[in-house]
Amino acid sequence: MKVFAGSSNPGLAGEIVKYLKIGLGRSVLERFSDGEIHFTIDENVRGEDVFIIQSGSADASFHLMELFLMIDAFKRASAERITVVMPYYCYARQDWKDRPRVPISARLVADLMEKSGADRVLTMDLHSPQIQGFFSIPVDNLMAAPVLANFLKGLDLENLTVVSPDAGGVGRARVFAKRMGAKLAIIDKRRPAPNVAQVLNVIGEVRDQNVVILDDIVDTAGTLVLSVEALVRDGAKRIFSACTHAVLSGSSIEKIESSALERIYVTNTIPLTEKAKACSKIQILSVAGLFGEAIRRINEGSSVSSLFV
Repeated sequence: MKVFAGSSNPGLAGEIVKYLKIGLGRSVLERFSDGEIHFTIDENVRGEDVFIIQSGSADASFHLMELFLMIDAFKRASAERITVVMPYYCYARQDWKDRPRVPISARLVADLMEKSGADRVLTMDLHSPQIQGFFSIPVDNLMAAPVLANFLKGLDLENLTVVSPDAGGVGRARVFAKRMGAKLAIIDKRRPAPNVAQVLNVIGEVRDQNVVILDDIVDTAGTLVLSVEALVRDGAKRIFSACTHAVLSGSSIEKIESSALERIYVTNTIPLTEKAKACSKIQILSVAGLFGEAIRRINEGSSVSSLFV
């Protein structure tokens, strides 16, 4: 087994190989003066089980191109198997035709990954689980729920209710609520335009409850802040949030800081900016152990599904 990393999330890659007690594979990633990417594998990988760690991030399109070139290089260097470890699957929110004449970008990314030569994909909390069906190769979709739940249990919050910020996340929230032994509530939301949300009401009883808003992605934080306002209006006591992928674009940090949200817990699938790290309401939880264990099990040919429990 050899593990290599792109430039998208070096911090997480370092934690993963530390868990595995190995070093990162030697490679060189450069850019020509015109912006083109140049990648070189700096060691022999013939017959090796290769894992490439490359996540989506602020410059998703660049990092995708970087990934495709890396896969192609390993394929041409005769690697036995190439597994893409993509903690945050970018373009996942464009997974169906919600209006005429638009692409299904999540499917295109899957096709390009396979065409480049990937044999397997390891990711976390896909925006829509059915994205796995866009691939004809094995896809392991890990869940951050064990990491988030174990941390939240340590806070000893009584009268806890897990809140889904929209109808699409109810399944995820229900499983999480069961894991936490908590009640479930749902935010009834309408989205008139991309990145624009309007909250109508809260379905479920949250008065005098400590609540955790569970979501897979926090981007502009518009939905999150409106959800917090609706919960405050309905008498919620303390309000927390737990999100897997902290995209945190635009003025999201300012929105979070000025809201009644007490704390938001995010994972390190995406590297946070210095501004986000400085925000007192944001706390980062590492999923390196989950990915490290999944990589080890894939390499050994043992079960990965038990990590989903």
